[in-house]
Amino acid sequence: MKPGLPFLEALLFLLGPAAGDLWTPGPSPSSLPLTDFTSNVISGSGSSSSFGASSSRGRSRGSSGGSYSSGGSYSSGRGFSSGSGSVSRFSNFTGSKDDRGNCLCSVALPDTTFPVERMEHLEITARILSQKFEKELSKVKEYVQLISVYEKRLSNLTVRVEIMEKDSISYTELDFELIKIEVKEMEKLIIRLKDTFGGSSVIVDQLEVEIRNMTLLVEKLETLDKNNVLSIRREIVVLKNKLKECEASKGENTPVGPPPPAPGTCAHGGVVNISRPVIVQLNWRGFAYKYGAWGRDYSPQNPDKGLYWVAPLNTDGRYLEYYRLYNTLDDLLLYANAREYRIQYGQGSGTAVYKNNMYINWYSTRNIAKVNLTTNTVAVTQTLPDAAYNNRFSYANVAWQDIDLAVDENGLWVIYSTEASTGNIVISKLNDTTLVVLETWHTKQYKPSVSNAFMVCGVLYATRTLNTRTEEIFYYYDTNTGREGNLHIVMQKMQENVQSINYHPFEQKLFVYNDGYLLNYDLIFDQEPR
Repeated sequence: MKPGLPFLEALLFLLGPAAGDLWTPGPSPSSLPLTDFTSNVISGSGSSSSFGASSSRGRSRGSSGGSYSSGGSYSSGRGFSSGSGSVSRFSNFTGSKDDRGNCLCSVALPDTTFPVERMEHLEITARILSQKFEKELSKVKEYVQLISVYEKRLSNLTVRVEIMEKDSISYTELDFELIKIEVKEMEKLIIRLKDTFGGSSVIVDQLEVEIRNMTLLVEKLETLDKNNVLSIRREIVVLKNKLKECEASKGENTPVGPPPPAPGTCAHGGVVNISRPVIVQLNWRGFAYKYGAWGRDYSPQNPDKGLYWVAPLNTDGRYLEYYRLYNTLDDLLLYANAREYRIQYGQGSGTAVYKNNMYINWYSTRNIAKVNLTTNTVAVTQTLPDAAYNNRFSYANVAWQDIDLAVDENGLWVIYSTEASTGNIVISKLNDTTLVVLETWHTKQYKPSVSNAFMVCGVLYATRTLNTRTEEIFYYYDTNTGREGNLHIVMQKMQENVQSINYHPFEQKLFVYNDGYLLNYDLIFDQEPR
């Protein structure tokens, strides 16, 4: 910047006190010995030292480090002055005298202009970087949560594979397909994570190795199953048939005992034993849906024609919202030809199906609802008198099952408790059309100490938990005679908690919902009628 004369005069006026009153008249420039000079400014007590412009004709321009005058001279350097008194240096201006005797000077001013534009650019850049950082941080948080979720799923898969590898309980090929699908999902996530991080990290690499090992293990188990287990099953069937033929031929000359009870009849002496569980499959909603019920519709008119139903509760373990129907067991195993329906009023795992109608506990009430499976509409609702509900007297380890509906050879039943019974089990026979209570029996068994219950030929059978792998059918109450007593029938299970048990009279099987898995058991009866 090169200021004009007015600006220069104002500046020298301000510097006057420090420079010894620069505007005080001094010697004529013509008396100065030097024509072109640069010197220090002298300030003192006297007023005889000065430096100034002595001619009105002289014009000067100042700039940083130099000056340009109308007289044609340019000078740069330090300060100038002369006179008496103490001497002090004052920098950033120069002086000279042209050939006409005009004094010229220039002052170097520092560039003190504030860089506003650069500051604004810096602020904008900082804001953009902050936004990018927040965006990337949110991505990292999202992937950390996903990693946590898939770590848990990997842990669950490990447990399931160990069970399949070590346990003698049978399983189907479909179990492998379910596990392979979940492993593939985790493989896709790992690829996404590696792409996002632009490289690798310790956690991601470790997860990738574990998933790869899991994939190899599942493929190995699947190969073993195809080569060994399936063929062994076929051999077992052949051996069983040969054993039956052998027993039949051996018993030709021995007295013939009573034949096994015909399906759908009560010509036996009650349950005396139970088979090992057959794992049908995981429920159609997945591993997280641990609560629910499943079974097969029973109708005395068409006992072998019933459809299969699966009704997992939502993950809260209370709300029954969706269920599926399958015409055959093969459809259920393959998740094929399913009919899925939604209801918004079911509660708990005490569901039963009888004569193409589903019977459920209406949400947050003591009412029972009858749902037509053909139209998925409520046909009848009825209040169960005095029944406790909303977790007042549910089963042990299973919430929201105060009202448990059951089916046997005699029809529709309900198992529950009342305040008057002090929590002991109450059994009522229901009219399956109107849901009116026909008859009621009171037991001495406390319901919350029971893990679950089912009905067979008018007899209540109750279970309790022995450990994480074993249940026991320990109690019975016969509504035909009013007798009750204890039993000791060990019942193996795949997972820790049994959520529901439904009995099918024609197949004489139990349909058990075990922490999300669908299990089957064959009941063994005393062939001697009571």
